[in-house]
Amino acid sequence: MPNSLSAKKRVRQNATRKSLNSWRKRGIREQIKTFLSAVQAKDVKTAEAEFRKTCGILDKIACTSTIHKNFASRNKSRLHKRLKALQQAA
Repeated sequence: MPNSLSAKKRVRQNATRKSLNSWRKRGIREQIKTFLSAVQAKDVKTAEAEFRKTCGILDKIACTSTIHKNFASRNKSRLHKRLKALQQAA
């Protein structure tokens, strides 16, 4: 248990940051699932729109310290490969 005022404040700040980071990560996962479901349904137009949304969310959250920029870049690259494969198949 924290004893000093600064330690108590640090506990409060950590709890706030943890909840915000988990909310952001949950948003990323939900958006990726939406994109992947559009890819599975072989809907090119929807997949393209969802890909743009996903890239925007990844870039936006990479600017914060929630995820690393390389994590966002890697995910965008992998999702883009799936989108390209879908577009070539169509």
